[in-house]
Amino acid sequence: MNMHDLTTVENFNEADVLHKIKLAEEFKKGKKVQLKRPVYAMNLFFENSTRTHTSFEMAEQRLGMKMLEFEVQTSSVSKGETLLDTVKTIDAIRTDVAVIRHPQNDYYEPILDENLDISIVNAGDGSGQHPSQSLLDMMTIYEEFGRFAGLKVAITGDIAHSRVARSNAMLLNKLGAQVYFAGPEEWMAEDLADYGTYRPIDELVDQVDVMMLLRIQKERIQDRDNLRMEVQDYLTNYGLTKQRAERMQPHAIIMHPAPVNRGIEIESKLVECQRSRIFKQMTNGMYMRMAILTDVLNAKNLVMGA
Repeated sequence: MNMHDLTTVENFNEADVLHKIKLAEEFKKGKKVQLKRPVYAMNLFFENSTRTHTSFEMAEQRLGMKMLEFEVQTSSVSKGETLLDTVKTIDAIRTDVAVIRHPQNDYYEPILDENLDISIVNAGDGSGQHPSQSLLDMMTIYEEFGRFAGLKVAITGDIAHSRVARSNAMLLNKLGAQVYFAGPEEWMAEDLADYGTYRPIDELVDQVDVMMLLRIQKERIQDRDNLRMEVQDYLTNYGLTKQRAERMQPHAIIMHPAPVNRGIEIESKLVECQRSRIFKQMTNGMYMRMAILTDVLNAKNLVMGA
């Protein structure tokens, strides 16, 4: 597929995913690329981020790209400039890639409609899509099991507000995995009903190969959506406790896109336990983002020997 931009996983197929995983694993083993000329990237993050932002920065550095600084507070956005005009501005000065995180779902659609030279890499749009997180999650699962078909994966927590849940449910279905959702029924998303089945977490912990936990998206939850319960009750009712983890199959793994609210969606000691792959996900994220950016630069004919 043409990788001039990467904004959603909706059009990905199994070959696309396996290609990305293979390329990321090559980077993990020391693969280097040489660029045909200086390549410029700008990371525009309109929402707070540690993992995704620094992971893209490290990926860009390792690929030899040059980064242009962008701070929302000191940019013309604070004067009322639209996102589209901001992107058109950095396109006009011949920036090659814009990595963007924005609270608005599908923010990238009017940008893509302009057919700009600059490539757009979506680092998360509202509760819509998070392609790079989804691909690094697929890489982590594939490294563990060597397959997707037939695997049982539980995505549990704040489903309705999670772009990770949407992207992962879409991809896992394409790859032949069986997806289940768990968590508060009030936070189940109707648009995801086609991708998986809702079950209480206690019905899933001893059945699944992957227990994928989600953070409560406090920044996206309106008052009307709030559960009538204390936060400390969340772990007991919906989270992964030590007792639930002990019921998991011997080969089953724990995943979480992070940041982790320890003691809420997962008991703190489980974050670093033997079956946890949470920090491995972060390592894989850097290599997967190198793969994503390399495919984008390949599409622009900017990689030597590609």
